[in-house]
Amino acid sequence: MLAAYAARIDADDPLSGLEVGDLPEPQARPGWSVVTVRAATLNHHDLWSLRGVGLPAERLPMILGCDAAGVDEDGNEVVIHSVIGQSGHGVGPAEPRSILTERYQGTFAQKVAVPTWNLLPKPAALSFAEAACLPTAWLTAYRMLFTNAGVRPGDTVLVQGAGGGVSTALVVLGKAAGLRVWVTGRDEAKRARAVELGADAAFGSGARLPERVDAVMETVGAATWSHSVRSLRPGGTIVISGATSGADPKATELNRIFFLELKVVGSTMGSKEELAGLLALCANSGVRPVIDSVLPLADAREGFARLAKGDVFGKIVLTP
Repeated sequence: MLAAYAARIDADDPLSGLEVGDLPEPQARPGWSVVTVRAATLNHHDLWSLRGVGLPAERLPMILGCDAAGVDEDGNEVVIHSVIGQSGHGVGPAEPRSILTERYQGTFAQKVAVPTWNLLPKPAALSFAEAACLPTAWLTAYRMLFTNAGVRPGDTVLVQGAGGGVSTALVVLGKAAGLRVWVTGRDEAKRARAVELGADAAFGSGARLPERVDAVMETVGAATWSHSVRSLRPGGTIVISGATSGADPKATELNRIFFLELKVVGSTMGSKEELAGLLALCANSGVRPVIDSVLPLADAREGFARLAKGDVFGKIVLTP
């Protein structure tokens, strides 16, 4: 079957390890289902995998891709929850939690095998491409806002970085929940598109805000950390789910954090129950994921290159 996979690890030139070609189809086993993939989406996690983060060389070749929607062996339209080992079903009670492509082959292929427990029904209201956007970036945003931020309708939330999959999800979900959403970004065109999506205001990176916010959604890391801390009201919360610009900020801002009693909350992916809630929210409210572009799986390298350059707004979808 056709697949896009990590053939080599290269921390400095990750795309050099990406191959698109034929690999064996997954085999059925007890407690698992083989899903025919109709759509899958790119995440920064795929680039980190090519750098060897969470993926040692002895597990290669590894098919990349965390997200997918497709059809199971019984003809059911399904969405894949990509966290494996969150329950004992299909993997055993001692299985460590991992994301597809870390220990198990991913979704950038014509077929993928996952524990049957990890399948959720795809709402009829969502296309395969829309549903495939949800299990990683959109689920991450959903958990950041509704589980970990402690915000309520009317509060002001700052989203650091305009344009990525998580940030666009935060804008759309935040507005659907009645929040006032501000975004930052270096690119003027991306800031303008964020406002078109529903953001109440967009600012340049590091800009002084009109007032301090109730919560900051942080995925950028070192480049925006100081601004995030200084943008919070006393008692406010930073929810951090990534560090695409680096994990070692120059200024830890510890004095401000303890003096203003700020909260720093880590957030990783989400649960199967949260994904079910996100699917229902999208199906029932009309909220839809932001899709940057749709590419055939054979052109996966183009999608990876654009993601690596930051030349995206929303999610890049691959269709086998």
